[in-house]
Amino acid sequence: MKIFQSISDFNSDKKTIVTLGTFDGVHIGHKKIIEKLIQNAQASGCESLILTFYPHPRMVLQEKSEIKLLNTMAEKILLLENTGLENLIIHPFDENFSRLTAEEFVADVLVAKFNIQKIIIGHDHRFGRNRTADINDLIVFGEQYGFEVEQISAQEIDEVSVSSTKIRNALHEGNTALARQYLGYDYFLSGTVVKGKQLGRTIGYPTANISIKDDYKLLPKIGVYAVKSTIGGQTVFGMMNIGNNPTVGGTALSVEVHFFDTNADLYDQELEIFVLHFLRDEQKFASLDLLKQQLANDKLNALAFINK
Repeated sequence: MKIFQSISDFNSDKKTIVTLGTFDGVHIGHKKIIEKLIQNAQASGCESLILTFYPHPRMVLQEKSEIKLLNTMAEKILLLENTGLENLIIHPFDENFSRLTAEEFVADVLVAKFNIQKIIIGHDHRFGRNRTADINDLIVFGEQYGFEVEQISAQEIDEVSVSSTKIRNALHEGNTALARQYLGYDYFLSGTVVKGKQLGRTIGYPTANISIKDDYKLLPKIGVYAVKSTIGGQTVFGMMNIGNNPTVGGTALSVEVHFFDTNADLYDQELEIFVLHFLRDEQKFASLDLLKQQLANDKLNALAFINK
């Protein structure tokens, strides 16, 4: 997959089949669109192309938007690479770009830059300045500028009945099974292992403190989870706490993972933590001994789920 950091960077002698959107989560609904995109490109001898944006348009256009996203851009690239897509353009979204009229976008981007043969788009997609244009306008532009428009029907999308918002809501509730069903994969966090207070090792549960640099990344509900990761080429299971560590007087939100069956030095390693199952809410215990007893129970429950 070729990656371009702006529309102006893209250049190809071939015609393109295009779709566009934020594709947050690259979930099973997105994958239906991407499969259709790739099939069309292969059948017509064109190149497949997705145009997406960074930052998310809502972060730019809505001053108080605190939207949390399912994927960092690095995670989104990783997921899209596995689809067979040929070209990904990550265009910097800003107010100037948002002011392009629908026809300017069609003429100056789709036609002039992408050499478009066909666009595949959702039935409810809106575009252009103030999102005033819709699928009907796009069909008119297609006739005017000589490209096809294929609409993804509401029925096709409703068949999978999925949206990024539904996935965010599931994760806010700790419903990892529903999130997995919609995503088609286990939700994951990406981050670097950094030094923490090292309190876990004093009670027999050393943890890897995961620093997630992208503050727009959605964290699941605060609590304890069964998780897995790949360390040294091997799948390693563990349990993760997302929370403030109230038993030891913590105040800042942290992500800590206790891995089972590994003594590897993980400091400064980049890890992907796959969230398998919500075990319990975070609690404040009266003593470290009571916390230690609960962690032993958490480990048993995590292993019971993993062994299933």
